[in-house]
Amino acid sequence: MIANGIKGLGIVLILLFAGALAGIETPIETEENENNTITLTFEFDKEDFEIERKNAYVAIDCKKEMNYVVKEGYPMLPYDVKVLKFPVGAVIEDVEIEEINTERKEINQKLIPAPPVKADSFQRIEGEIYMKNKPYPENWISYHIGVGVEDNERAIFLVIHAYPYRYNPVKNELEFLKHGKVKITYTLPSEPLFNKDEYDLLIICPSNWVEQLQPLKEHKEKYGIKTIIVSLDEIYGGKYFATQGRDDAEKVKYFIKDAIENWGIEYVLLVGGRQGGVLQERWLMPVRYSYLDDGGEKKFISDLYFADIYKYENGNIVFEDWDSNGNGIYGEWHMRGKDILDLYPDVYVGRLACRNKWEVDIMVNKIITYETTAYGSEWAKRFIGIAGDTYPSADDPYYEGEVATKAAFDMLDGYEAVFLWTSTGTLSSANDIIDAISQGAGFVHFSGHGNPMSWANHPPGDEETWIGIDVTQFYKFSNEGMYPITIIGGCHNNQFNVSLFNLLRIRHLKDIYYKSEWSPECFGWWLARKIGGGGIATIANTGYGYGIPGEDCLKGRGRYMEIHFFKSVAEGKDMLGKAHASDLIYYLNAFPPMTDRIDTKIVEQWVLLGDPSLKIGGYPS
Repeated sequence: MIANGIKGLGIVLILLFAGALAGIETPIETEENENNTITLTFEFDKEDFEIERKNAYVAIDCKKEMNYVVKEGYPMLPYDVKVLKFPVGAVIEDVEIEEINTERKEINQKLIPAPPVKADSFQRIEGEIYMKNKPYPENWISYHIGVGVEDNERAIFLVIHAYPYRYNPVKNELEFLKHGKVKITYTLPSEPLFNKDEYDLLIICPSNWVEQLQPLKEHKEKYGIKTIIVSLDEIYGGKYFATQGRDDAEKVKYFIKDAIENWGIEYVLLVGGRQGGVLQERWLMPVRYSYLDDGGEKKFISDLYFADIYKYENGNIVFEDWDSNGNGIYGEWHMRGKDILDLYPDVYVGRLACRNKWEVDIMVNKIITYETTAYGSEWAKRFIGIAGDTYPSADDPYYEGEVATKAAFDMLDGYEAVFLWTSTGTLSSANDIIDAISQGAGFVHFSGHGNPMSWANHPPGDEETWIGIDVTQFYKFSNEGMYPITIIGGCHNNQFNVSLFNLLRIRHLKDIYYKSEWSPECFGWWLARKIGGGGIATIANTGYGYGIPGEDCLKGRGRYMEIHFFKSVAEGKDMLGKAHASDLIYYLNAFPPMTDRIDTKIVEQWVLLGDPSLKIGGYPS
């Protein structure tokens, strides 16, 4: 990390190196002068790359860690990521490529395309880009701008991607970038936009739960987290700020915006889940569905909507309503339209998807117990990795879930590992999971397949056999007072709109039963709110999850997101919401918003069911 002080506001511009698994530490220079310009110099060395044969293709292998293009049908090219952070209110005037020095090289075979989106096939398919007689990508250097929060400071992120190679598929020719310069021109704000510091944590809940949440407020304030509880009735009635918004979800989002600007809040805890409903779902706390159609499902719940408050537009910071085309369809991406979204979180958001007062009491007690007893305990320094062979194939010697859990553990320092893997026989039934979690753990990482009711994975090479656990077995967990934070790689494990009431939708009953959407509560929430054991919080998908089969399994999609949560923790993000948001930002910096619909969905559906202000590992007594 390089910090350059800027006169006037005492504001710092920070150049972030993307680090292991997020970028390569290429030689880079920055120059800054009094005219509010920064020049980045990129230098790439051919010795850091090797052209390797991969069956009918060739691949570019990097000796240092880099990101890769993993868009189905496109050449799998490496790229470097650099991030400049500016204070909110700054204006990025221009990003200009000043100098490029390149050379060309013919290759004997085509460059390998990225793996398929649907990992039920290992066949890599050449997309239309392979028929075009022009270099890909079009530019050596690209960039995007987002507005978000990192380490409790809201900032403008200028994210620059530099490609050491471009590929012409028709000519079968590679161009190599030896040297490049980029000049950034900017204007700083005359004064900080956000300088309030009245509250840290905003808890939003139904009116009849305010009293039950008071013990949590008092507990948080003992540890210096200034907390305010606001009921939905107070938001809708305009008690604190004038009510704005087209529906209840937007009213809550506008309230969060006002609370940021007037109170300086950093964390938002939404308390409330689904309360029945058949033809139309009823909610104790509003939700927002994203209408991104990935070809498998047309909509899914996204709590990122409540965290993504601002966007950068024509040099200004404006409200991000997730409806840029103004047609009332939020997060839209299908044949009829596409909303352009920022997606960077501006506040740390989590949800307790409680359906009754009993669950509120459970979660308040669990959070207080965790934060007051976990610190210094042996169990809190235990990591449990639960995985197997996610995409069994005779042609694939990689057990992707096991690779991911090992990579996640390797990020952490000072933890003891317990690996439950199908390849070693340590994961042979649900009882292995129950026994391990019942001993307590700081983190549990599942990496495999899921649905709203269960999680499972395969033994090596055996796609017919499933080994895992479902919600009907959760009563066996006996780890009272030793609650893990759980990260789940799989489909729909945090799909918290499921309900037994879905069984009354007779016309869709077959589909509902097949997708396990009749579960009383989803896997992730049931695990978190389980009394006498289970977890303390869950981060998982509300929709279909996506992964990459084989040797490239950590280079993108879901497992990239999984392991970067642990990278964020390892970097010192010791509050759960911070680590979750940092995870999202890592992904957004590597895979720009609204460029690929699968990457966009992966970010939108990665939901925290838990307290974002939770102190990871608890507080010292």
